[in-house]
Amino acid sequence: MGGGHGAVAGLGVNGTRITHEMGMVVRPRGSRAHELLRNRIARLVALTFAVDLVGTTLAWLLERHDPHTGFTTWAGALFWTTAQLTTVSSQLANPVTPGGKALDIVLEVWSVSVVATLAASLASFFIHSHIAEMKKDHQ
Repeated sequence: MGGGHGAVAGLGVNGTRITHEMGMVVRPRGSRAHELLRNRIARLVALTFAVDLVGTTLAWLLERHDPHTGFTTWAGALFWTTAQLTTVSSQLANPVTPGGKALDIVLEVWSVSVVATLAASLASFFIHSHIAEMKKDHQ
């Protein structure tokens, strides 16, 4: 299994290695794997930003006439939508219209999907990096 203290999932990936690899992801130059991961993360961030803006506008349009929600202003809708995308659950007022409730579900599914995609991307990156390193060691 290797890797010593702090190995992740028996892959021999310790905290120092993770820090190094993630540093390579944010640098402009890195391996093809680093570039693919960086691009995937950038796409997720850009798409989530777009979902936040579209969701905010829809929430405001659907809920703005009900005084029991915090969506009477676009800024209030932006706060609610961003909170839904980042926490999945909150103490904020919930939508009251059928369209607002449907939007809430879509936003929560989106946020869970983004987290799952990010986790899978990182896992795939480290597994492929480990396999490539093992192949290099055995040549």
